[in-house]
Amino acid sequence: MDLSTRYLGLALRTPLVASSSPMTGSLDGLRRLEDAGIAAVVLPSLFEEQLTHEALAIHDALDAGAGIFAEATEYHPDLTHYDTGPDGYLELVHRAKQSLGVPVVASLNGTTLGGWVEHARLIEKAGADALELNLYQVAADPAHDAAALEAREIELIETVRAGIEIPLAVKLSPYYTALGHFARRAATAGAQGLVLFNRFYQPDLDLETLDVVPNLVLSRSEEVRLSLRWIAILRRRLSASLAASSGVHTADDVLKLLLAGADATMMTSALLERGAAILPELEKAVALWLEAREYESVEQMKGSVSQAAVADPEAFERANYRKTLRSWSSGWR
Repeated sequence: MDLSTRYLGLALRTPLVASSSPMTGSLDGLRRLEDAGIAAVVLPSLFEEQLTHEALAIHDALDAGAGIFAEATEYHPDLTHYDTGPDGYLELVHRAKQSLGVPVVASLNGTTLGGWVEHARLIEKAGADALELNLYQVAADPAHDAAALEAREIELIETVRAGIEIPLAVKLSPYYTALGHFARRAATAGAQGLVLFNRFYQPDLDLETLDVVPNLVLSRSEEVRLSLRWIAILRRRLSASLAASSGVHTADDVLKLLLAGADATMMTSALLERGAAILPELEKAVALWLEAREYESVEQMKGSVSQAAVADPEAFERANYRKTLRSWSSGWR
């Protein structure tokens, strides 16, 4: 069975991709994933805030002790104990490319232009096969309208795209007023692939300390439906590759997303919960399903249940919502 697919112009042995997680943040983790059969890996994101924090830490270190006495102006601390920017990340990119035989996708997470082009170029120079621009921001300021926020993100995509030659993917959130329109704008701006969707982690409150605290909750298979809907809608309407993210746990999840039109299916929570050993199981189950239905390849079945291919295109829109409500009501006692 031919399980190969293409994503961002890259040839993948299967649609199974490891998205950004602690498992992809170390060379040992990356090797385990490749040994288990992963088709490509996305490294953890390099965050804008992280770079800013590191730059300020270096500045403070260089100023430490200055002005205490005359000789202090001649003193500079040893910077070998400080992370001086993206060097550690670039080293991971370089070592991953030297060690792995599967495509390595780096990731940048930011909201402003800043030095993103510079970092993108450094990542390209380090050997990454592609770059994923992770758009993650909470539109919390009521003074900023949607048009201004979206225009800034489009400008960011255009600027990064112009600065590198490797393929560029953009990981979107589902919270755009007109998601289909923004997806088309992102593709026009230079995104060769769209990853649907960025999973926002919501803060929690500690009732003892009254602090706002992080709360990591792993995804469930039910969450795959949001990606499935939009991949089905966008398939054949955009030239960009489409990757599904959030909720990919089982072979059924993978198959549904491929039928909707996904070129790649990315997983994190399933790998964190069950380890890389699930990959051969998923691959085998996908192959058996295809064989049982007389498909010869993933490419043959990909997108065959997209919105453009089904008899009832409205099933991916309001019609499905109404049917869902009626199905619940009919079962009420």
